Amino acid sequence: MTHLQEELFKLQDTAYRDFHSSLMPGVDKEAVIGVRTPVLRAFAKKFSKTEEAEQFMTELPHKYYEENNLHMMLIAQIKDYNMCVSETEKFLPYIDNWATCDSPLPKCFDKNKEDIIVRAKNWIATDDTYVKRYGMGVMMRLFLDEDFKEEYIQLVAGVKSEEYYVNMMIAWYMATALAKQWDAAIPYIQEHRLSEWVHRKSIQKAVESYRITPEQKDYLKGLR
Repeated sequence: MTHLQEELFKLQDTAYRDFHSSLMPGVDKEAVIGVRTPVLRAFAKKFSKTEEAEQFMTELPHKYYEENNLHMMLIAQIKDYNMCVSETEKFLPYIDNWATCDSPLPKCFDKNKEDIIVRAKNWIATDDTYVKRYGMGVMMRLFLDEDFKEEYIQLVAGVKSEEYYVNMMIAWYMATALAKQWDAAIPYIQEHRLSEWVHRKSIQKAVESYRITPEQKDYLKGLR
């Protein structure tokens, strides 16, 4: 066991491990240490200042789920955009679960949208489940507000996959689009442009959202 792994095990919460691992059916429970996210985030801030952190980021793949999350947290702290996106692209192929994939985006992405949109489109075009999901997550988080274009919904809605975690992200994206860009998103529901499963899940997630009005929820329920 490496020194880093020893330090992570000191932060272990076994009850949390048992609970959280149950939420990730594709991840071996033995690969989950059980470190709560706020605790790991505090550890990441300190760890990022050590020489060991730089070495750690070159040692792929990692063994434990928390190591993968730590890696994402370290990337998020990189302020230089070129370096940050380079490290992101190196790591994306090693992501093996939805929770790591959905980690908060680096702040520097928001200031470099012309480049990140191109990369997001490329990520969505890959065959890798979590790289594709990450790309759609970028589209959802950064391009449904002032930088929105209708073609972006078409891009995500047009993804065809048998992968559960890809389809779940499409539904999450569509529900968010309904909340933020109702007029552009609602035709995809009205005209059943999505697969049946994604269609129903998008409506479910939208109806559960506090950002959708009661009137919109009633209308969506009628489109099931």
